[in-house]
Amino acid sequence: MSIFSRFTDSLKEKGERMGGEMSFFQHLEALRWHIIRAALAVLVFTIIAFIFYDKIFYGIILAPTRTDFWTYRMMCNMGTVFHNLFSLDPEGFCVKSINFQLINTELAGQFNLQFSSSIMIGLILGIPYLLYEIWRFIKPALHEKERKAASGFVFYCSFLFMLGVLFGYYVVTPLSVRFFVTYTVSDTIKNMFSIDSFISAETMLTLVAGIVFQLPIVVYILSSLDILTPKFMREKRRYATIIILVLAAVITPSPDALTMLVVALPLFILYEFSIFVSALVQRRKAKEEGLMKI
Repeated sequence: MSIFSRFTDSLKEKGERMGGEMSFFQHLEALRWHIIRAALAVLVFTIIAFIFYDKIFYGIILAPTRTDFWTYRMMCNMGTVFHNLFSLDPEGFCVKSINFQLINTELAGQFNLQFSSSIMIGLILGIPYLLYEIWRFIKPALHEKERKAASGFVFYCSFLFMLGVLFGYYVVTPLSVRFFVTYTVSDTIKNMFSIDSFISAETMLTLVAGIVFQLPIVVYILSSLDILTPKFMREKRRYATIIILVLAAVITPSPDALTMLVVALPLFILYEFSIFVSALVQRRKAKEEGLMKI
């Protein structure tokens, strides 16, 4: 049986189990209220972000454009450590200036900026509650053992997502900003970036990192469905290494190999942790099958 067939059969089994207790329209009604509650949570966070936007804008959104940002200070400290260990020039790690200008080119641009970025902040903060509503919707379709096995779904998904968001904000975004604002084709061209372009890039890098950090959850689900095994992941480690290095190079287009490795290292750790998760699932299933035979 193919991987796709096993996956669809599993989903079909869940649907039939739920269908025996509720009609199709009852499912839609239940789903509608879960979506409404999740949307209200996002709306509340959006309103809060809109009200306190001045502090959020200068303290969070524009923070990676200032030289006193936490990441740049840590890079400077790292340069001192490398200088003591390997006699490398510490000045190459310190960010002394970030020379560029943010501009707005539309009449209602700044209002739209505040509105759209407040929605994005509300969505990011509302992700944990959104996951909670998803869990409440699928929970009735699970067996008792499945419910216990997936009891930490909301916590682990939320934790990994927020961890990825922090990684994207504190590592990927400042490294990308540092590269692009210092990259010039000619000294006659001044770097003046649209504020929409800057926030879109910052949001994309942050959200992509949050999604990538969901890898252990995806591996857990696929391993539970017998689609993925730790043996397969170990055998394909060399291909995963190439993919991670390419991904790190794309995320941080800096020619500095050390910068690329700084981004790639957490992704390597994430992949190895996913192998550990898959092995845990396999051992648990083997133990359950052994008890059933007894």
